[in-house]
Amino acid sequence: MSAKTYMRHGDRHLILERLVEIHKKIKSGCYPNAKQLAYDLEVSVPTINRDIDFFKYRFNAPIEYDAKKRGYYYLEDYEMPLNRISSADMQTLSCARMLLSSYEGTPVYEEVEKIIDLLTDSKSTGNSTFLNRIAIPPAPKIIVDEKIWSEIVKAMRENRVIEFDYNGIWNTETTHRRVHPYQILLDDGVCFVFGFSEERNAERIFALNRIKNLLVTKESFELPEDFDFSSRCGGGKFGAFVKGNAEEFVIDFFDESRQFVKSCIWADDQKVTDYDDEGRTQISFTSTQSLKIFEWVLSQGSNARPVSPEWFVQNWKNEIRAMAESL
Repeated sequence: MSAKTYMRHGDRHLILERLVEIHKKIKSGCYPNAKQLAYDLEVSVPTINRDIDFFKYRFNAPIEYDAKKRGYYYLEDYEMPLNRISSADMQTLSCARMLLSSYEGTPVYEEVEKIIDLLTDSKSTGNSTFLNRIAIPPAPKIIVDEKIWSEIVKAMRENRVIEFDYNGIWNTETTHRRVHPYQILLDDGVCFVFGFSEERNAERIFALNRIKNLLVTKESFELPEDFDFSSRCGGGKFGAFVKGNAEEFVIDFFDESRQFVKSCIWADDQKVTDYDDEGRTQISFTSTQSLKIFEWVLSQGSNARPVSPEWFVQNWKNEIRAMAESL
């Protein structure tokens, strides 16, 4: 693949890839000059000059200019710091890419994949056989409209208010929203934008795949210091959902679900207690994510039984009755 083809990503040129290409050309001994490098990499001569300075003063590269051959060379054998990544580090980065595979199809995954590929140079690491021994089971891929993703990212960078039409998961009627976008959330195969909804005068979460007619306005908003979604979860770790104030949940688990509940940290303040003589394990924790916790309990069938809060227990009983009556 030519340098021109490799370097082209829309209208952007990634500096890391450019530095790697410059290093390869200088190390090859062909004495490239700034004009030739600029042509090959499709950037300006001043950009190449800045890159050369970056090599000298940030990477401590022994670069010199040969006036007779009219090009750059290394005074001594030199490898970029990126090329000195250990085999273990390359394996770790390659594994990280694989762990992110459930987000394949999103722009952020594509960018991370390019960087990891560049750092690991996967074709020459010799780790491919080993990496086949670590796998992620097939899972649903996130479907994202790249244009909507890009426009929301742009709005977040500039703290711009966005407007769009939206169909909720429960209320399917189309509504128009004005939102201050705080964060993009990736959760269980879905992308969300989390922010302040002017219509509701409250923070809300919107699935990107249900957003239509998105507009980034010229109006700006002030990002609050405590904008992070995780701070709204009341200590719970049940994905992209919050509702109301934090409450304490107490749930009993039985049979094989006893080991299941002990396999993860579900909340910052969780307490897990085994009652072996009764054949149950009880977990208590605080969270604002009642809907996700409700789905979590139901997923364990008869092996999970909520104890409190009372309204949560009653909702669980009503759901069980409704399922039984539908048979």
